[in-house]
Amino acid sequence: MKKIAIIIFCFLFIFTTGNSVCANTETSQSTQAEGAQTDLELTAKAALVMEASTGKILYEKNSEEALPPASVTKVMTLLLIFEALDAGKIHLDDEVTVSEHAASMGGSQVFLEASEVQSVEVLIKSIVIASGNDASVAMAEYIAGSEDAFVKQMNQKAKELKMEQTVFKNCCGLDTDGHVTSAKDIALMSRELINKHPKVLEYSGIWMDEFTHKTKKGESAFTLSNTNKLIKQYQGCTGLKTGSTSKAKFCVSATAERNGMSLIAVVMAANSSKDRIVDASALLDYGFANCRMYEAPDLTKELKPVEVTGGEKDTVEIKVKKQFRMVLTSQEDPDKITYNIQRSKHLRAPLKKGADAGWVTYYLNGDYIGKVKLVTTEAVKKMTLKKSIERVIGYYFHSGQ
Repeated sequence: MKKIAIIIFCFLFIFTTGNSVCANTETSQSTQAEGAQTDLELTAKAALVMEASTGKILYEKNSEEALPPASVTKVMTLLLIFEALDAGKIHLDDEVTVSEHAASMGGSQVFLEASEVQSVEVLIKSIVIASGNDASVAMAEYIAGSEDAFVKQMNQKAKELKMEQTVFKNCCGLDTDGHVTSAKDIALMSRELINKHPKVLEYSGIWMDEFTHKTKKGESAFTLSNTNKLIKQYQGCTGLKTGSTSKAKFCVSATAERNGMSLIAVVMAANSSKDRIVDASALLDYGFANCRMYEAPDLTKELKPVEVTGGEKDTVEIKVKKQFRMVLTSQEDPDKITYNIQRSKHLRAPLKKGADAGWVTYYLNGDYIGKVKLVTTEAVKKMTLKKSIERVIGYYFHSGQ
């Protein structure tokens, strides 16, 4: 009896110990999966990496903390400049006269002199490549009449982009009380800039350039050297803007593209220029290693024509307005993505080309992940009396044959 009791005791000990080990193993695996971001060891106070086409945030650290951004401020300055260019309000070959105020800017500059005249394109290069504060103010005054008026436009644009932690006090990023933004907000304005105005990347990818100062003292060449060393040090880097001051420390909004995927990495308040590069590289590496772009299959063969009432045509072909794309993490299986086509039963003429005709809704593991519009591929005119008579006559003779 004593032996049986010992055997039972040993069995219970092994059983409960085994369960305990299993429970600990499961807990450990769950924590690792949920806390995958802890693999990144960043020294910066705040950071974020975002996929540019979808806006999906892949990793973030203190991303909504309001901090001074230094010259990364100029991302918004450039956004307003390129909006003015696209709207035809200014042109690349316009000549801009530098004011006393613009020429007096300290910090990073291209040493413009008061009354010096430079083209808009030269000033854009000076801002993007060399982070010229003087060039930034000169462009702000040219577009809005004064730097203060331009800063109001900057803050208005920040509201439109839902940059909730942002207040701009100047257009160049010099340390000023209350001049703050966040890593998330920097990513939002960077995304708007590179997606809506990709021409900026033609400038941000330039390593060295030069322009000529033309002043009363004569002419002299000035070399522009890119402040963003990632252009040379990180494969696929396309830009975008660095910044550093004693208050902001070292910041960057870095853009890079590989295998059709574009990322934006933001670093704020790094301790050194080297740390800024290391952290930005780590963020980009994380994004490219752990994420991939999913593009939905072509649905052309599945999209049947929609009936049209009161039109010159009885049916109209439809298509997706744009291809559905999204970023998937390494844990997400693209084979688990499904879709549901909801097309209109009929449409009433007249119809414009691109008229709404339904939706395609996408799901991952049964959870909603997005949708795209269905639109008509052509216009359909409303049936007129004359056209109706012609059709009846046509049917009559056709059936008679």
